[in-house]
Amino acid sequence: MSNTGARNDPYLAFRFLVSFDDVSKGGFSSCSGLQMETEVQDFVEGGVNSHSWKFATRSKQTNLTLKRGIVNKVLWDWYYDITIGKMKFQNVTIAVLDSAGAEPVIEFQLLRAFPVKWIGPELDAAQNNLAVETLELAHQGLSRRK
Repeated sequence: MSNTGARNDPYLAFRFLVSFDDVSKGGFSSCSGLQMETEVQDFVEGGVNSHSWKFATRSKQTNLTLKRGIVNKVLWDWYYDITIGKMKFQNVTIAVLDSAGAEPVIEFQLLRAFPVKWIGPELDAAQNNLAVETLELAHQGLSRRK
């Protein structure tokens, strides 16, 4: 008899949802920058010529970049407020959804995020593309909750 147990396929990257503390959940066409890196410091010990010791120092995360078709000006307002000195941090959750698109199977959270760059749409009368805005967020930490 063959084993017909449940398969553990990798999760699909095109079903995701982004939510903010004070902004409604948003549908984005692209989310990039979920990345962390730990710096390494080499230590050379006198008399040990076969290797150097490596120590983990601080970890850092890259900015998150979100893209979506422009549907309202909520993200613009958040960015613009920062340009005039009204700093507002928001926690951001990125949920990767199951194959049915119903339940989150992975959740990442960005702590105290704030926009650092907004890019408006490329406008071209010879094209019929969507008007897409890009928002880049800096944050104080990345964690995985699921």
